Amino acid sequence: MRQYQIDEISRLDIPRVREYLHQHALAAGLEGIWWVDLPEDLLSPEQFSHPDCRPFRFGVELGDDFVRFEFLIRSRETMRCACIGYATRQQRDFILAFADRLVEELALRT
Repeated sequence: MRQYQIDEISRLDIPRVREYLHQHALAAGLEGIWWVDLPEDLLSPEQFSHPDCRPFRFGVELGDDFVRFEFLIRSRETMRCACIGYATRQQRDFILAFADRLVEELALRT
């Protein structure tokens, strides 16, 4: 799995990261997992041509001392489709910007 990981986060900061994710992402059915929807203007041509598969999103996992941002762009509606795949450059930039905002707004030190 391709992903971006920020590790060695202080255990004191993990609750703050969890609260940030509750405010800026959608909680998944699994503990420690959130979804962030991609703006429609960032969809690839393949994703844009699949309106029944929208919204498209990436996963965020929070662990004991890390947060991971997946580069796999998934559909909320289906598990298997040609429109599911790794992030384009623009989508990857969006994911990294989301991660950077989290670090900056919480003033995390790792």
